[in-house]
Amino acid sequence: MKRLLSLFLLLGISQLPEAGGTEFRADHPADTSGNVFIITIDGLRWQELFDGAEGSIINDEKFTSDTAMANMMYWADDATARRKKLMPFMWNVVAKKGQLYGNREFDNNVNVANIYAVSYPGYNEMFTGTTDITIANNNKVYNPNTNVFEFLESKEPYKGRIGIFTSWDVLSFALNEKRSGIEMNCGYENIGHADSTCMAAFNKVQDDMDVKPGTRQDMLTYIAAKEYLQKKKPKILYLGLGETDEYAHAKDYATYLQKANEADHIIAELWHWAQSTPGYKNNTTFVITTDHGRGQHNKWTSHGPFIKGSSQAWLVLLGKHIEPRGEVKTPGQLYQKQIAQTIAGLFGEQFGKQRSILPTLALR
Repeated sequence: MKRLLSLFLLLGISQLPEAGGTEFRADHPADTSGNVFIITIDGLRWQELFDGAEGSIINDEKFTSDTAMANMMYWADDATARRKKLMPFMWNVVAKKGQLYGNREFDNNVNVANIYAVSYPGYNEMFTGTTDITIANNNKVYNPNTNVFEFLESKEPYKGRIGIFTSWDVLSFALNEKRSGIEMNCGYENIGHADSTCMAAFNKVQDDMDVKPGTRQDMLTYIAAKEYLQKKKPKILYLGLGETDEYAHAKDYATYLQKANEADHIIAELWHWAQSTPGYKNNTTFVITTDHGRGQHNKWTSHGPFIKGSSQAWLVLLGKHIEPRGEVKTPGQLYQKQIAQTIAGLFGEQFGKQRSILPTLALR
């Protein structure tokens, strides 16, 4: 049985198409003056991003305990109005100033290329540009593959100027905290150098919590990241939000929507901070995406290699260099494994063998 499964997996990989996009050019201008913020919203479906709350789920008491309240907060008959209620920053600001990819209603597709469609393989693919068949689950094993943050940390303009803050504790393994030497705080991990009243209070709040699951509350993760951002002024910040995935697995659609709405507010605050801070204003690119998709209708709570829709992802770009194209409605295919080179490419660097997501017309 194991041999048959291995054969199936290998055949699946051999059938994956090559990544699209524009080949990185050796003469791409280096831009060490810019900054990049990467934000991931774990397990958020493209359906909610582009269409807002789904009627068949928000009105199902199996998934939504208070359907009247959920409808009041997130429902509208028109999909355009629904998505604005759920994620107002995405649709009032990003849709005018940035780019949104992955609305499959227009055959504009973003997919994970790994065949597992679970979190660790997704983050490995996203940040190393590889679909390593040996990374098949969420086990806490240090990743042997070099990620784009390590690659940039090895270069002088970025050395000591990268910060990683994630709600999910397993990301410290996926990004190999032990090897990388990068400032990293994942899950309910205290801030090692609590050199401010805010961070000392942050550590105390975490210490006093009775229950500490593998995923920290996103607002706590954001507080830690924001304090680091204000004090250290990094060139690269990665903020990994995780509660959307946790509440989806818990079959709690109303809270899943609430956490998606909170993520939108967090991104809006980060954008406002960047646009009102010298050195970051008009000099920062936001790369926002997810690690995997989810099932449809009654299977929306789960994801994996045998659940349809699990490979379906999305991508949002905003800020420096990004042409304001809004919701991209032209047919196309992008892959998660292109994101690592896209991050490196924004600095004029070449990382790995994948092609950047950014076509020439996406840049200004």
